[in-house]
Amino acid sequence: MTTTDKKKSTDRDTAVKAAIEKIVVNAGIGRASQLAGFEDKALPQIKRDIALLAGQASQIRASKKSIAGFKMREGQTVGLRITLRQKRMVDFFERLVRIVLPRVHDFRGVALQSIDAGGALSIGFREQFVFPETNPEESPATFSLGITIVPRKKDRATAVAIYRELGVPLQAEAQSEERRAKSKRKKRTKKTK
Repeated sequence: MTTTDKKKSTDRDTAVKAAIEKIVVNAGIGRASQLAGFEDKALPQIKRDIALLAGQASQIRASKKSIAGFKMREGQTVGLRITLRQKRMVDFFERLVRIVLPRVHDFRGVALQSIDAGGALSIGFREQFVFPETNPEESPATFSLGITIVPRKKDRATAVAIYRELGVPLQAEAQSEERRAKSKRKKRTKKTK
């Protein structure tokens, strides 16, 4: 790496740190926790997988109350959470934008509806295998991932501009509107059937 490459890299790191406060990675494992031997076999593997892709250990998130309809008991493990800041946040953000999102099948950009009024960008993945660090042959259980990028400025319009500047592949406004209209048409046809 040349000195100009190193300078560009540090400038980019500084820009990401200045724009983004934190990245929260959530793994939903509610149904997997009902499997036999979950605590002994699957949970350590899931914790290892999420630690590999995020770069740090996770917190276990337990249910706060029992819900019979979901077969969930109070205190049962329902997810894992990691909050990334500083250098780990920058590394994860770079991998997400440059490696993971382009690997998603039929990826056409992140929809603008994924950004809330406070500017937080939420991206969901059905499986952890879009991350190159995880190996499908070694993982006994698949789990979904939710990634929330929280900006320092809590304004939606400013956040959209910052995400575009940082290289997040956001859809164009027209493309996002077309996708929303298509979704509404699908819902209407399902109701009439």
